[in-house]
Amino acid sequence: MLEVRGLTKDYKSFRAAEGVSFSVQTGEIVGLLGPNGAGKTTILRCCAGILCPTHGNVLIDGHDIVLDQARAKSALAYVPEVPSLYELLTVDEHLKFVAMCFDTVDMYETHGDALLDKYDLIEKKHNLVATLSKGMRQKLAIACAMVHRARVFLFDEPMIGIDPAGVAEFKREVTSAKESGCSILVSTHLLDTAERLCDKVVIMARGKVLAAGTLQELRDSQKMADADLEHVFLNLTEEAESAPASLPPH
Repeated sequence: MLEVRGLTKDYKSFRAAEGVSFSVQTGEIVGLLGPNGAGKTTILRCCAGILCPTHGNVLIDGHDIVLDQARAKSALAYVPEVPSLYELLTVDEHLKFVAMCFDTVDMYETHGDALLDKYDLIEKKHNLVATLSKGMRQKLAIACAMVHRARVFLFDEPMIGIDPAGVAEFKREVTSAKESGCSILVSTHLLDTAERLCDKVVIMARGKVLAAGTLQELRDSQKMADADLEHVFLNLTEEAESAPASLPPH
């Protein structure tokens, strides 16, 4: 499971996240939602170990992402909004390289071609990554996340730029991972997709959590019976967005 405990991240004079706490249980998909600048990518990067929190901590399957990086990251797969891929490797070499990094070459040998086929990359297998379109790069990044034995998945806007068939395959893969007991955190602006895909959502604005829970729990807290996620989201974030940004203490 994934646990975020009191996470605060400062960038000099700007506080990107303040006291953020939530968890993603085993066999659960949680949507991380918020307007642009809400702090979602900062939270995901802290969860992935790319950024170090100013305060608070992140646990991946019980291992602190800062204090026990090797064990935490061995259970983690992260797909950023703009994947940083090795452009001079072929698609097949890239997938194999990621598998080697996680000591799961057996999974690559058994499932590599099937993964590439699922994401319409099999015909690009021997092409350099540098020749891929943005959507194909995103598909490769998702395939790479699925080629090792991750228990916690972090996705930052994974469906942007992917064609409808790729989006459908991504949803199937994520649902399958959930059913196998994985914990999945997905940041997205696609509220209708989040409503159908996620078990719970965490709604942020200005670096803070405004609300978290199932859609029904959010409806109840906002006294918005039968409202869809979009209307609940807009109701929660409208006032928060007009508030001043948080500043770190001097």
